Amino acid sequence: KDTELKRRRGVYAVGEYIPMSPDKARRVIDQIRGRSYEEALMILELMPYRACYPIFKLIYSAAANASHNNASNKAELWIKKIEVQKGNTIKKLKPRARGRSYLIKRPTCHILIVLQDTYYMKRIIQNIQDYPKAFSKKEKRNI
Repeated sequence: KDTELKRRRGVYAVGEYIPMSPDKARRVIDQIRGRSYEEALMILELMPYRACYPIFKLIYSAAANASHNNASNKAELWIKKIEVQKGNTIKKLKPRARGRSYLIKRPTCHILIVLQDTYYMKRIIQNIQDYPKAFSKKEKRNI
């Protein structure tokens, strides 16, 4: 019963202060949202963007968390939620001619990845099909 509750919530991994613009990370993340774990890794390996490597590592870490904490099968995982938020901006001074200095701003971002087991989703769909009147329209929408 306890592992079922954990599987329902999903497993997550968070990467904070990743040194890249959130817009560049979103360009990659939009391609893999809602896909299966293995398909997402394959897409990330083939994409030519620098943002792919940290996202690849995060998805791999979340899958390792799922297999260790919930005894989930990696082949049955899918990306339930993946989001990027703006982090702090790292500021550095670059020395220039005549004793001046220019400010260099290096943006960072925070990435959250939530993986969920398809096993749980199959059980929910089966329950809805078996007992359609037990679930309201609002509950069906939230699943």
